[in-house]
Order: sequence, then structure tokens, then C-alpha cells
Amino acid sequence: MKKLVVKENYSSKLDIYQTQVAIKLIKDYFEKELAKSLNLIRVSAPLFVKKSSGLNDNLNGYERPVNFDIKDLKDEVEVVQSLAKWKRYALAKYDIHVHKGIYADMNAIRRDEELDNLHSAYVDQWDWEKSILKEDRTLVYLFNEVNKIYEVIKSTERLISEKYEGFAAILPQNITFISTSELENMYPNLTRKEREDEIVRKYKAVFLYQIGWPLKDNKPHDGRASDYDDWNLNGDILLYYDVLDCAFEISSMGIRVDENSLIKQINYKNETDKLNNPYVEAILNHKLPYSIGGGIGQSRLCMYFLKKIHIGEVQTSLWDDEEIEYLKKFNINLL
Repeated sequence: MKKLVVKENYSSKLDIYQTQVAIKLIKDYFEKELAKSLNLIRVSAPLFVKKSSGLNDNLNGYERPVNFDIKDLKDEVEVVQSLAKWKRYALAKYDIHVHKGIYADMNAIRRDEELDNLHSAYVDQWDWEKSILKEDRTLVYLFNEVNKIYEVIKSTERLISEKYEGFAAILPQNITFISTSELENMYPNLTRKEREDEIVRKYKAVFLYQIGWPLKDNKPHDGRASDYDDWNLNGDILLYYDVLDCAFEISSMGIRVDENSLIKQINYKNETDKLNNPYVEAILNHKLPYSIGGGIGQSRLCMYFLKKIHIGEVQTSLWDDEEIEYLKKFNINLL
């Protein structure tokens, strides 16, 4: 419980019933507007994939996926940790045309997640992917898509501020774009997390880009898998969250690797064993389209807009019994 943040005077602006109604409103509206803005169609997505397919998201490389067997299948299967790779495969399978895309509800189990106010063992997000041309693989194109998503975030904030009393629309008109190297130069003596907190306190809404390659201290700003995002063309949407006075990650996204960046990143992380998995082979053999994509946290969005102090107030997950009782003392009632 030492990682939990509580406040003596905290009180949810909505009761549990009102919260459930508001969650539905936020999700329905955001999903519809996101699809319209990015030109996406909704598709069904897998809850689990074959381990041998190479389609599961390896995240930072140390998280253990939940795995099990199925009686009538020979292969071991894993619960998806995200749909980052599956979506690119789906673009090809469904013959999605250039500058159109797909999105799906993704539900995952993160068994190694360190649980706190913002992190749960249960993950729910909109996973989206869009087919692009090779010449679209630029920061200009990436930033344009970020701006579209940010406009949907702002319009959702306006919806909630007009629907419920006590929820002011406070996001800035524009999102600020800052690279990880620029952030390092601004705050060289701070930790990665402290840098993020400081930059969102200053600008309120930030797209922090180019995550994966090492900075001056020979360590990346944050871990990224070698085989889906191009580390020169990716980033996170961070908002300032006044309830916890910290950076609040809403989305991780990016232009996906091409055949050249894939090889460079795999070699850098010494993961040449990946060259033999079907997904990587498909990229190298030009069987998958160039694409851009990302994930947008559903519970994260609801938590942000409804000003909750704990993510368990907007999603049903599992928490330690002692923790649940402790939080109740501070008017924090988990679903």
C-alpha cells in the first residue's frame, strides 16, 4: 500500500450509479468520434493467440503473458498483452485500403503490473491501426494523427463538462510536441518519471516522442518492443492530472517498423531470434502494409474525465482485501 496516493479530503464527484452511467457515455462518444476522425471501422479481436504465431505483444520483454492450453489444439496459447502486432496482420487479412483502418476493444491481463492508483492487472483499451504509404512514415504524419486524437479527447472533455456540474474543461487548445532528447536536455538531473511530471505541469498536454533509442546516459526514456513501433516515429500522449499532480498517460502510439527499422531495433536489443517468427518474416517480405497505430486506455480516459483518484473506481479488477478496506477510509470505493 506504500505506492497508493490518498487524500484526506477526497470525495468522488459522482456516486457509483452516476459513475456507471458516465462511463457508458464517455466510451460510446469517444469510440464513435475516434472512428470518425481516424477513418476506422470496428472489428472483432482475439482474447488469445497461439504463442508460436509471434503475434502477442512482448511489452518491455520481462512481463509474463498468461498462458494455457486448449484441449483440442496442440499449440500453447497466450492471452494478448495488446493487439499491436495482430492489428497489422488484420489490415492485410481484411484488405483495408490506404488511409483507412480498424479498431477493436482489447482486454488483457497484466499479471506482473505493479498495482497503484493508475495501474491495474486488468487492461482495457481501444486498439487501432491504420494502413499508410511508405512516404507517410514521417513525424509530420505522426503529429497530424496525434492532433486528431487530441481533438477527440478535448471534445469528450467538453461533453462531460456540459453534462455534469463540477467538471470544467481545462485542456489547452493545442498539444505540445517534445522529443525525449529535448526533455532530457530540459531536466537532465531528474528521473524519467519526474521529467514527465514537470513537462505536463508546464504544458498540460504533451506528446512525448521518439521513445526506445538510448539517451545521453545510454538508457532509453522507456522500454519499447523492437518489432512494432519505429522508435524514431512513436510516442505517448500525456496529460496533466491535477487529482494526483502527475503525468497521466492516455495513449501509446506510433508509426510501425518497416523492414529497415525492424532490423536495426532487433539488432540493438540483441533479439535476432525474432527473425524466425512469422510476424517478423511477414514484415521483411513485404506481406504486411505500412501502418500507424496505438492503444487508448478506456478506464484511463474515464478516470481522467471523472476526476477519480484510483482506477478501481472506474473498472472492476482485483485488489488486495486490506487495500480495499484502507481506501474506504478515504472515501475511495472500488468497483
